[in-house]
Amino acid sequence: MKDIITKAEILIEALPYIRNFYGKTFVIKYGGAAQVKDELKESFAQDIVTLNFIGIRTAIVHGGGPKISSTMEKMGKKPKFIQGQRVTDEETMDIVEMVLGGLVNKEIVSLINNHGGKAVGLSGKDGSLIKAKKKIMKQSAEAGAEEIIDIGLVGEVTNIDPQILISLKKEGFIPVVSPIGVGPKGETLNINADYVAASVASALKAEKLILLTDVPGIMDKKNKIISTVNKQRIKKLIEDGTVSGGMLPKVQACLNAIECGVSKTHIIDGRVPHCLLLEIFTKEGIGTEIKK
Repeated sequence: MKDIITKAEILIEALPYIRNFYGKTFVIKYGGAAQVKDELKESFAQDIVTLNFIGIRTAIVHGGGPKISSTMEKMGKKPKFIQGQRVTDEETMDIVEMVLGGLVNKEIVSLINNHGGKAVGLSGKDGSLIKAKKKIMKQSAEAGAEEIIDIGLVGEVTNIDPQILISLKKEGFIPVVSPIGVGPKGETLNINADYVAASVASALKAEKLILLTDVPGIMDKKNKIISTVNKQRIKKLIEDGTVSGGMLPKVQACLNAIECGVSKTHIIDGRVPHCLLLEIFTKEGIGTEIKK
């Protein structure tokens, strides 16, 4: 009886959050270990289906870097990175599009549908969803000058046309988006999934942007998780080096989304089973919440 009562108490604790978020849109960036380990894949799909059945509309943007690299190696092509960005020539872009738009995207769609959801796979090419331009990379050269580095077909978002996502949401579908955009001359561009997720969240005026990572959240100098942080403190954490490396683009994506009207953003540990439900429906949460 005690266990049964505990289950009821958990549901009652979630009730205010369910009521507040009913009819709202959450954009979720899906990547890291949650996209690799079978048990985490299943719990992610279950979380997404649960959210949709209780009236929260979700849109998913996924990465797939490790799968791209392993596929490239199988095809005899060595992955190359500059400042954390994949150097993407035309042959590499073909592999990127095949892996992201084909293998990875359709696996996520299938997982969600197997658990009773109605997921639909898209790339940024569908419905002119993601317009982009070529990303310009710079590095310091001699005498303080800056040198431009060509990393190939890597892009950054210039515009999101959310109409196809809005249409799918109205019909109860769950969009699953691969981060591939179209350049001004129709060229295909590979884009950082964190930034695509932030841009999609901004275009949809989402209630939340949630990034799944392989760390517990933003950590302070004592290696303790920072539960809640605002824009001003984030800037100080970047300045003093607390936020650095791979966390920087994630935090910047969150800040961009908040600037564009997204209510709250979250960086959570995708290695924790049912991390989405734990972050959204409990008072404590499990990651870092960034708010304006």
